[in-house]
Amino acid sequence: MRTLADSQIAIIGLGYVGLPLAVEFGKHYHTLGFDINQARISELQRGEDHTLEVSPDELSQATKLSYSADLADLRRANVFIVTVPTPIDEHRQPDLTPLVKASETLGKVIKAGDVVIYESTVYPGATEEDCIPVIERVSGLKYNVDFFAGYSPERINPGDKEHRVTTIKKVTSGSTPEVAEFVDSLYRSIITAGTYKASSIRVAEAAKVIENTQRDLNIALINELAVIFNKLGIDTEEVLLAAGTKWNFLPFRPGLVGGHCIGVDPYYLTHKAQAIGYHPEVILAGRRINDSMGRYVVGQLVKAMIVRHMHVQGAKVLIMGLTFKENCPDIRNTKVVDILAELKEYGVQADVFDPWVDIEQAQHEYGITPLTKPEQGAYDAVILAVGHKEFRTLGAAGIRTLMKADSILYDLKYVLDSRDSDLRL
Repeated sequence: MRTLADSQIAIIGLGYVGLPLAVEFGKHYHTLGFDINQARISELQRGEDHTLEVSPDELSQATKLSYSADLADLRRANVFIVTVPTPIDEHRQPDLTPLVKASETLGKVIKAGDVVIYESTVYPGATEEDCIPVIERVSGLKYNVDFFAGYSPERINPGDKEHRVTTIKKVTSGSTPEVAEFVDSLYRSIITAGTYKASSIRVAEAAKVIENTQRDLNIALINELAVIFNKLGIDTEEVLLAAGTKWNFLPFRPGLVGGHCIGVDPYYLTHKAQAIGYHPEVILAGRRINDSMGRYVVGQLVKAMIVRHMHVQGAKVLIMGLTFKENCPDIRNTKVVDILAELKEYGVQADVFDPWVDIEQAQHEYGITPLTKPEQGAYDAVILAVGHKEFRTLGAAGIRTLMKADSILYDLKYVLDSRDSDLRL
Protein backbone atom coordinates (compact mmCIF):
# COMPACT_ATOMS: atom_id res chain seq x y z
CA MET A 1 0.00 0.00 0.00
CA ARG A 2 1.10 3.51 -0.82
CA THR A 3 1.44 6.31 1.72
CA LEU A 4 0.63 9.99 1.24
CA ALA A 5 4.30 10.86 1.41
CA ASP A 6 5.28 8.71 -1.58
CA SER A 7 2.17 9.42 -3.67
CA GLN A 8 2.83 10.22 -7.33
CA ILE A 9 -0.58 11.14 -8.72
CA ALA A 10 -1.86 10.94 -12.28
CA ILE A 11 -5.21 12.42 -13.33
CA ILE A 12 -6.65 10.63 -16.39
CA GLY A 13 -8.80 13.06 -18.37
CA LEU A 14 -8.40 16.85 -18.15
CA GLY A 15 -11.91 18.14 -18.75
CA TYR A 16 -14.24 20.07 -16.47
CA VAL A 17 -13.65 17.54 -13.66
CA GLY A 18 -10.06 16.44 -14.12
CA LEU A 19 -8.29 19.75 -14.57
CA PRO A 20 -9.49 21.50 -11.37
CA LEU A 21 -8.64 18.35 -9.43
CA ALA A 22 -5.18 18.11 -11.03
CA VAL A 23 -4.49 21.74 -10.16
CA GLU A 24 -5.35 21.22 -6.50
CA PHE A 25 -3.30 18.05 -6.18
CA GLY A 26 -0.50 19.75 -8.14
CA LYS A 27 -0.12 22.30 -5.37
CA HIS A 28 0.87 19.57 -2.88
CA TYR A 29 1.95 16.41 -4.75
CA HIS A 30 3.90 15.52 -7.86
CA THR A 31 0.97 15.26 -10.25
CA LEU A 32 0.66 14.37 -13.94
CA GLY A 33 -2.32 15.58 -15.90
CA PHE A 34 -2.86 13.00 -18.65
CA ASP A 35 -5.15 13.36 -21.66
CA ILE A 36 -5.19 11.64 -25.05
CA ASN A 37 -5.98 14.98 -26.72
CA GLN A 38 -2.61 16.52 -27.54
CA ALA A 39 -4.24 19.87 -28.36
CA ARG A 40 -5.61 19.98 -24.81
CA ILE A 41 -2.16 19.19 -23.39
CA SER A 42 -0.54 21.92 -25.49
CA GLU A 43 -3.18 24.43 -24.39
CA LEU A 44 -2.57 23.69 -20.72
CA GLN A 45 1.18 23.82 -21.15
CA ARG A 46 0.67 27.36 -22.47
CA GLY A 47 -1.21 28.17 -19.26
CA GLU A 48 -4.63 28.35 -20.91
CA ASP A 49 -7.93 26.58 -20.22
CA HIS A 50 -10.70 26.95 -22.79
CA THR A 51 -13.30 25.60 -20.34
CA LEU A 52 -12.67 28.65 -18.12
CA GLU A 53 -12.83 26.46 -15.03
CA VAL A 54 -9.27 27.32 -14.03
CA SER A 55 -7.66 30.74 -14.51
CA PRO A 56 -4.08 31.21 -15.75
CA ASP A 57 -3.14 32.38 -12.27
CA GLU A 58 -4.56 29.20 -10.70
CA LEU A 59 -2.72 27.06 -13.24
CA SER A 60 0.55 28.76 -12.34
CA GLN A 61 0.02 28.00 -8.65
CA ALA A 62 0.13 24.24 -9.29
CA THR A 63 3.92 24.13 -9.27
CA LYS A 64 4.13 20.32 -9.04
CA LEU A 65 1.74 19.70 -11.96
CA SER A 66 2.88 18.64 -15.43
CA TYR A 67 0.91 17.53 -18.49
CA SER A 68 1.36 14.75 -21.01
CA ALA A 69 -0.34 12.61 -23.65
CA ASP A 70 2.53 10.10 -23.58
CA LEU A 71 1.69 6.74 -22.04
CA ALA A 72 5.29 6.30 -20.88
CA ASP A 73 4.92 9.27 -18.52
CA LEU A 74 2.03 7.54 -16.74
CA ARG A 75 4.35 4.77 -15.54
CA ARG A 76 5.89 7.11 -12.96
CA ALA A 77 2.58 7.42 -11.08
CA ASN A 78 1.38 5.11 -8.33
CA VAL A 79 -2.04 6.69 -7.68
CA PHE A 80 -4.29 7.01 -10.72
CA ILE A 81 -7.49 9.08 -10.65
CA VAL A 82 -9.88 8.55 -13.56
CA THR A 83 -12.05 11.54 -14.52
CA VAL A 84 -13.21 10.66 -18.04
CA PRO A 85 -16.79 11.33 -19.27
CA THR A 86 -19.60 8.80 -18.84
CA PRO A 87 -22.14 9.70 -21.55
CA ILE A 88 -25.23 7.93 -22.85
CA ASP A 89 -25.68 6.65 -26.40
CA GLU A 90 -28.44 7.41 -28.91
CA HIS A 91 -30.64 4.83 -27.18
CA ARG A 92 -30.13 6.56 -23.81
CA GLN A 93 -28.10 3.67 -22.52
CA PRO A 94 -24.84 4.12 -20.55
CA ASP A 95 -21.78 4.35 -22.77
CA LEU A 96 -18.84 3.06 -20.76
CA THR A 97 -16.42 3.28 -23.71
CA PRO A 98 -14.32 6.12 -22.21
CA LEU A 99 -14.11 4.28 -18.87
CA VAL A 100 -13.17 0.98 -20.51
CA LYS A 101 -10.48 2.64 -22.64
CA ALA A 102 -9.09 4.46 -19.59
CA SER A 103 -9.03 1.14 -17.71
CA GLU A 104 -7.19 -0.51 -20.61
CA THR A 105 -4.64 2.30 -20.50
CA LEU A 106 -4.18 1.81 -16.77
CA GLY A 107 -3.73 -1.93 -17.27
CA LYS A 108 -0.65 -1.16 -19.38
CA VAL A 109 1.07 0.95 -16.72
CA ILE A 110 -0.17 -0.17 -13.29
CA LYS A 111 2.27 -1.81 -10.89
CA ALA A 112 2.06 -3.84 -7.71
CA GLY A 113 0.88 -1.69 -4.80
CA ASP A 114 -0.74 0.99 -6.99
CA VAL A 115 -4.19 2.49 -6.33
CA VAL A 116 -6.80 3.42 -8.94
CA ILE A 117 -9.54 5.87 -7.97
CA TYR A 118 -12.54 6.44 -10.23
CA GLU A 119 -14.46 9.72 -10.13
CA SER A 120 -16.68 9.31 -13.21
CA THR A 121 -20.41 8.99 -12.52
CA VAL A 122 -21.58 5.39 -12.93
CA TYR A 123 -24.26 3.01 -11.71
CA PRO A 124 -23.64 1.01 -8.50
CA GLY A 125 -21.23 -1.81 -9.23
CA ALA A 126 -19.63 -0.40 -12.38
CA THR A 127 -16.19 0.19 -10.85
CA GLU A 128 -15.70 -3.37 -9.63
CA GLU A 129 -17.81 -5.18 -12.25
CA ASP A 130 -16.89 -3.30 -15.43
CA CYS A 131 -13.63 -1.40 -14.89
CA ILE A 132 -11.47 -3.48 -12.54
CA PRO A 133 -11.74 -6.68 -14.67
CA VAL A 134 -10.35 -4.72 -17.62
CA ILE A 135 -7.32 -3.66 -15.58
CA GLU A 136 -6.83 -7.24 -14.38
CA ARG A 137 -7.06 -8.62 -17.92
CA VAL A 138 -4.58 -6.16 -19.44
CA SER A 139 -2.11 -6.03 -16.53
CA GLY A 140 -2.20 -9.63 -15.36
CA LEU A 141 -2.39 -8.30 -11.79
CA LYS A 142 -4.98 -9.38 -9.22
CA TYR A 143 -7.44 -6.93 -7.65
CA ASN A 144 -7.01 -6.35 -3.88
CA VAL A 145 -3.85 -8.45 -3.96
CA ASP A 146 -1.54 -6.64 -6.37
CA PHE A 147 -3.45 -3.39 -6.85
CA PHE A 148 -6.35 -1.61 -5.16
CA ALA A 149 -9.22 0.71 -6.02
CA GLY A 150 -11.31 3.53 -4.67
CA TYR A 151 -14.27 5.60 -5.81
CA SER A 152 -14.76 9.29 -5.02
CA PRO A 153 -17.55 10.82 -7.13
CA GLU A 154 -16.88 14.16 -8.76
CA ARG A 155 -18.90 17.13 -7.56
CA ILE A 156 -17.86 19.80 -10.04
CA ASN A 157 -20.40 22.44 -10.99
CA PRO A 158 -19.25 24.00 -14.31
CA GLY A 159 -19.16 27.78 -14.28
CA ASP A 160 -19.62 28.00 -10.50
CA LYS A 161 -16.86 30.15 -8.99
CA GLU A 162 -18.20 29.81 -5.45
CA HIS A 163 -18.49 26.03 -5.08
CA ARG A 164 -15.06 24.74 -6.10
CA VAL A 165 -13.26 21.42 -5.74
CA THR A 166 -11.87 22.23 -2.31
CA THR A 167 -15.03 23.80 -0.90
CA ILE A 168 -17.41 20.92 -1.67
CA LYS A 169 -17.46 17.99 0.75
CA LYS A 170 -16.04 14.88 -0.92
CA VAL A 171 -17.41 11.35 -0.66
CA THR A 172 -14.67 8.71 -0.64
CA SER A 173 -14.44 4.92 -0.54
CA GLY A 174 -11.97 2.09 -1.03
CA SER A 175 -11.80 -1.59 -1.88
CA THR A 176 -10.43 -2.51 1.56
CA PRO A 177 -10.63 -0.69 4.89
CA GLU A 178 -6.95 0.28 4.58
CA VAL A 179 -7.39 1.59 1.05
CA ALA A 180 -10.55 3.44 2.06
CA GLU A 181 -8.55 5.26 4.74
CA PHE A 182 -5.76 6.04 2.28
CA VAL A 183 -8.18 7.44 -0.32
CA ASP A 184 -9.98 9.46 2.31
CA SER A 185 -6.76 10.90 3.73
CA LEU A 186 -5.53 11.75 0.21
CA TYR A 187 -8.60 13.83 -0.58
CA ARG A 188 -8.76 15.18 2.97
CA SER A 189 -5.33 16.71 2.41
CA ILE A 190 -6.69 19.05 -0.30
CA ILE A 191 -10.44 19.36 0.41
CA THR A 192 -10.99 22.12 2.96
CA ALA A 193 -14.70 21.27 3.24
CA GLY A 194 -13.80 17.80 4.50
CA THR A 195 -14.64 14.29 3.38
CA TYR A 196 -17.26 11.60 4.02
CA LYS A 197 -15.98 8.02 3.95
CA ALA A 198 -18.66 5.70 2.57
CA SER A 199 -18.81 2.10 3.71
CA SER A 200 -18.14 0.68 0.24
CA ILE A 201 -17.45 1.61 -3.36
CA ARG A 202 -21.01 0.63 -4.32
CA VAL A 203 -22.49 2.97 -1.71
CA ALA A 204 -20.35 5.84 -2.99
CA GLU A 205 -21.38 5.10 -6.60
CA ALA A 206 -25.05 5.01 -5.62
CA ALA A 207 -24.78 8.24 -3.62
CA LYS A 208 -23.43 10.07 -6.66
CA VAL A 209 -25.96 8.82 -9.15
CA ILE A 210 -28.94 9.77 -6.96
CA GLU A 211 -27.69 13.33 -6.37
CA ASN A 212 -28.54 14.34 -9.92
CA THR A 213 -31.51 11.98 -10.19
CA GLN A 214 -33.12 13.82 -7.29
CA ARG A 215 -32.53 17.20 -8.98
CA ASP A 216 -33.85 15.84 -12.26
CA LEU A 217 -37.10 14.73 -10.63
CA ASN A 218 -37.55 18.02 -8.80
CA ILE A 219 -37.14 19.98 -12.03
CA ALA A 220 -39.48 17.58 -13.83
CA LEU A 221 -42.15 18.32 -11.24
CA ILE A 222 -41.75 22.07 -11.74
CA ASN A 223 -41.78 21.64 -15.53
CA GLU A 224 -45.05 19.72 -15.30
CA LEU A 225 -46.48 22.39 -13.00
CA ALA A 226 -45.44 25.05 -15.52
CA VAL A 227 -47.39 23.25 -18.24
CA ILE A 228 -50.45 23.08 -15.99
CA PHE A 229 -50.22 26.72 -14.90
CA ASN A 230 -49.77 27.88 -18.50
CA LYS A 231 -53.01 26.12 -19.40
CA LEU A 232 -54.67 27.84 -16.44
CA GLY A 233 -53.32 31.24 -17.45
CA ILE A 234 -51.29 31.59 -14.24
CA ASP A 235 -47.72 32.91 -14.19
CA THR A 236 -45.51 30.06 -12.96
CA GLU A 237 -42.86 32.26 -11.39
CA GLU A 238 -45.46 34.12 -9.36
CA VAL A 239 -46.73 30.80 -8.03
CA LEU A 240 -43.21 29.65 -7.15
CA LEU A 241 -42.38 32.92 -5.42
CA ALA A 242 -45.54 32.67 -3.34
CA ALA A 243 -44.92 29.02 -2.46
CA GLY A 244 -41.29 29.85 -1.70
CA THR A 245 -42.31 31.89 1.33
CA LYS A 246 -42.63 28.57 3.20
CA TRP A 247 -39.29 27.70 4.80
CA ASN A 248 -39.06 24.16 3.42
CA PHE A 249 -40.22 24.78 -0.16
CA LEU A 250 -37.37 23.92 -2.56
CA PRO A 251 -36.49 26.76 -4.98
CA PHE A 252 -36.45 24.87 -8.29
CA ARG A 253 -37.41 26.56 -11.56
CA PRO A 254 -38.70 25.13 -14.85
CA GLY A 255 -36.53 24.89 -17.94
CA LEU A 256 -34.40 22.76 -20.22
CA VAL A 257 -32.48 20.01 -18.43
CA GLY A 258 -29.22 19.32 -20.24
CA GLY A 259 -25.59 19.08 -19.35
CA HIS A 260 -23.36 16.13 -18.62
CA CYS A 261 -24.93 15.29 -15.25
CA ILE A 262 -28.61 15.92 -14.55
CA GLY A 263 -29.79 14.95 -18.03
CA VAL A 264 -27.58 11.84 -18.14
CA ASP A 265 -27.05 10.31 -14.69
CA PRO A 266 -30.64 9.08 -14.14
CA TYR A 267 -30.26 6.79 -17.16
CA TYR A 268 -27.30 5.09 -15.46
CA LEU A 269 -29.47 4.29 -12.46
CA THR A 270 -32.46 3.13 -14.51
CA HIS A 271 -30.19 0.95 -16.64
CA LYS A 272 -28.91 -0.86 -13.55
CA ALA A 273 -32.40 -1.13 -12.09
CA GLN A 274 -33.71 -2.77 -15.27
CA ALA A 275 -30.69 -5.09 -15.37
CA ILE A 276 -31.73 -6.50 -11.98
CA GLY A 277 -35.37 -6.86 -13.01
CA TYR A 278 -36.94 -3.68 -11.67
CA HIS A 279 -38.66 -1.18 -13.94
CA PRO A 280 -38.28 2.31 -12.44
CA GLU A 281 -41.42 4.37 -13.03
CA VAL A 282 -40.94 7.71 -11.25
CA ILE A 283 -37.39 8.30 -12.51
CA LEU A 284 -38.26 7.55 -16.14
CA ALA A 285 -41.43 9.64 -15.92
CA GLY A 286 -39.31 12.59 -14.83
CA ARG A 287 -36.90 11.98 -17.70
CA ARG A 288 -39.77 11.90 -20.23
CA ILE A 289 -41.07 15.23 -18.98
CA ASN A 290 -37.69 16.92 -19.06
CA ASP A 291 -36.75 15.46 -22.43
CA SER A 292 -40.00 16.82 -23.90
CA MET A 293 -39.53 20.45 -22.87
CA GLY A 294 -37.88 21.54 -26.12
CA ARG A 295 -40.89 20.35 -28.06
CA TYR A 296 -43.24 22.01 -25.59
CA VAL A 297 -41.44 25.37 -25.88
CA VAL A 298 -41.67 25.36 -29.66
CA GLY A 299 -45.32 24.32 -29.50
CA GLN A 300 -46.10 27.30 -27.27
CA LEU A 301 -44.23 29.65 -29.59
CA VAL A 302 -45.98 28.37 -32.70
CA LYS A 303 -49.41 28.73 -31.07
CA ALA A 304 -48.59 32.32 -30.09
CA MET A 305 -47.49 33.07 -33.66
CA ILE A 306 -50.68 31.63 -35.12
CA VAL A 307 -52.82 33.68 -32.72
CA ARG A 308 -51.05 36.79 -34.03
CA HIS A 309 -51.62 35.65 -37.63
CA MET A 310 -47.87 35.34 -38.18
CA HIS A 311 -46.51 33.01 -40.84
CA VAL A 312 -44.72 30.17 -39.09
CA GLN A 313 -43.07 28.58 -42.10
CA GLY A 314 -40.20 30.78 -43.19
CA ALA A 315 -40.25 32.85 -39.99
CA LYS A 316 -36.92 33.94 -38.50
CA VAL A 317 -36.30 33.06 -34.85
CA LEU A 318 -33.26 33.91 -32.75
CA ILE A 319 -32.22 31.52 -29.99
CA MET A 320 -30.22 33.36 -27.34
CA GLY A 321 -27.95 30.84 -25.65
CA LEU A 322 -26.61 27.42 -26.63
CA THR A 323 -24.77 26.25 -23.51
CA PHE A 324 -26.54 23.93 -21.09
CA LYS A 325 -26.38 26.54 -18.32
CA GLU A 326 -25.62 30.21 -17.79
CA ASN A 327 -22.19 31.84 -17.70
CA CYS A 328 -20.09 28.90 -18.85
CA PRO A 329 -18.98 27.61 -22.28
CA ASP A 330 -20.15 24.01 -21.71
CA ILE A 331 -22.39 22.74 -24.54
CA ARG A 332 -22.36 19.06 -23.56
CA ASN A 333 -25.84 17.55 -23.93
CA THR A 334 -27.44 20.99 -24.30
CA LYS A 335 -31.19 20.74 -24.80
CA VAL A 336 -31.24 23.96 -26.81
CA VAL A 337 -30.60 21.70 -29.80
CA ASP A 338 -34.04 20.12 -29.19
CA ILE A 339 -35.61 23.53 -29.75
CA LEU A 340 -33.62 23.98 -32.96
CA ALA A 341 -34.63 20.55 -34.25
CA GLU A 342 -38.32 21.20 -33.51
CA LEU A 343 -38.25 24.63 -35.18
CA LYS A 344 -36.76 23.01 -38.27
CA GLU A 345 -39.76 20.67 -38.41
CA TYR A 346 -41.99 23.75 -38.74
CA GLY A 347 -39.85 25.24 -41.50
CA VAL A 348 -38.59 28.02 -39.26
CA GLN A 349 -35.22 29.63 -39.95
CA ALA A 350 -33.41 29.67 -36.60
CA ASP A 351 -30.22 31.52 -35.70
CA VAL A 352 -28.20 30.97 -32.54
CA PHE A 353 -26.29 33.60 -30.59
CA ASP A 354 -24.14 32.77 -27.57
CA PRO A 355 -21.11 34.88 -26.58
CA TRP A 356 -19.78 32.06 -24.37
CA VAL A 357 -19.60 29.36 -27.03
CA ASP A 358 -16.59 28.37 -29.12
CA ILE A 359 -17.89 28.44 -32.70
CA GLU A 360 -15.67 25.60 -33.92
CA GLN A 361 -16.79 23.37 -31.05
CA ALA A 362 -20.47 24.09 -31.79
CA GLN A 363 -19.88 23.23 -35.44
CA HIS A 364 -18.07 20.02 -34.54
CA GLU A 365 -20.55 18.81 -31.92
CA TYR A 366 -23.86 19.86 -33.43
CA GLY A 367 -23.27 21.28 -36.91
CA ILE A 368 -24.38 24.69 -35.60
CA THR A 369 -22.62 27.94 -36.47
CA PRO A 370 -23.57 30.56 -33.85
CA LEU A 371 -23.71 34.19 -34.90
CA THR A 372 -21.01 36.54 -33.69
CA LYS A 373 -23.55 39.37 -33.75
CA PRO A 374 -27.31 39.11 -34.38
CA GLU A 375 -28.92 41.29 -37.03
CA GLN A 376 -30.93 44.25 -35.75
CA GLY A 377 -34.69 44.20 -36.36
CA ALA A 378 -34.57 40.86 -38.17
CA TYR A 379 -36.51 38.39 -36.04
CA ASP A 380 -40.14 37.38 -35.77
CA ALA A 381 -39.41 35.83 -32.39
CA VAL A 382 -36.60 35.52 -29.86
CA ILE A 383 -36.28 32.62 -27.44
CA LEU A 384 -34.17 33.56 -24.43
CA ALA A 385 -32.95 30.05 -23.66
CA VAL A 386 -29.95 30.63 -21.35
CA GLY A 387 -29.62 33.25 -18.63
CA HIS A 388 -26.13 34.55 -19.46
CA LYS A 389 -25.13 37.74 -17.68
CA GLU A 390 -24.69 39.44 -21.05
CA PHE A 391 -28.37 38.86 -21.83
CA ARG A 392 -29.41 40.19 -18.43
CA THR A 393 -27.36 43.31 -19.06
CA LEU A 394 -28.91 43.73 -22.50
CA GLY A 395 -32.39 43.61 -20.97
CA ALA A 396 -35.75 43.57 -22.73
CA ALA A 397 -35.16 46.88 -24.50
CA GLY A 398 -31.86 45.70 -25.94
CA ILE A 399 -33.25 42.34 -27.00
CA ARG A 400 -36.23 43.94 -28.73
CA THR A 401 -33.89 45.93 -30.97
CA LEU A 402 -33.15 42.59 -32.63
CA MET A 403 -36.85 41.96 -33.28
CA LYS A 404 -39.41 43.09 -35.81
CA ALA A 405 -42.47 45.02 -34.72
CA ASP A 406 -45.18 42.87 -33.11
CA SER A 407 -42.79 39.96 -32.66
CA ILE A 408 -42.66 37.51 -29.75
CA LEU A 409 -40.13 37.43 -26.91
CA TYR A 410 -40.16 34.07 -25.08
CA ASP A 411 -38.21 34.06 -21.80
CA LEU A 412 -37.44 30.52 -20.62
CA LYS A 413 -35.19 31.52 -17.74
CA TYR A 414 -37.07 34.36 -16.00
CA VAL A 415 -34.26 36.70 -17.01
CA LEU A 416 -36.75 39.51 -17.64
CA ASP A 417 -39.64 40.91 -15.67
CA SER A 418 -42.91 39.20 -16.55
CA ARG A 419 -44.20 42.45 -18.05
CA ASP A 420 -41.26 42.59 -20.50
CA SER A 421 -41.77 39.22 -22.21
CA ASP A 422 -44.62 37.83 -24.27
CA LEU A 423 -44.23 34.20 -23.21
CA ARG A 424 -42.66 32.48 -20.20
CA LEU A 425 -42.43 28.92 -18.96
